[in-house]
Amino acid sequence: MTAVPTMSSAPRSGLIALYRKAVKLPERLPLSVVQLAARVAVAHVFWQSAQSKLASWPVTLQLFAAEYQLPLIPPELAAPLATTAEITGAVLLLFGVFARFGALILLGVITTIQIFVYPGSWAEHLLWASLLLLILSRGAGAISLDAVAQHLLPERN
Repeated sequence: MTAVPTMSSAPRSGLIALYRKAVKLPERLPLSVVQLAARVAVAHVFWQSAQSKLASWPVTLQLFAAEYQLPLIPPELAAPLATTAEITGAVLLLFGVFARFGALILLGVITTIQIFVYPGSWAEHLLWASLLLLILSRGAGAISLDAVAQHLLPERN
């Protein structure tokens, strides 16, 4: 004996099927689009930070001496190192070339800021770090120079 659907169960099963389709819809978004968005977002943050440092170098040196105060590294060395890391990491991420290395550089910057400079800004740092961990673990994606290089330069055994 088979159960006959009642009037109340038919619309409910239709809603469940519609819900399941809606939940699956974002899975159609290519991961490479997510990777590109992550790269551009984080690159923008660190590019802007580096540009503000370069806009007024004397103020940057004062910030590193008075506010940032990294241990073991004098401000005259810390400021150019941080600025270089931000520019390098941002450019590598933006173009998706050596993107994992760029992500690693910026994760180092974030870790330094979190531990020594602004430990209370952990939520913002975690957001940036999450995007960088995506790039570090999954790479730059199909929309990157890394992908072009991998396509043009086959692996040798």
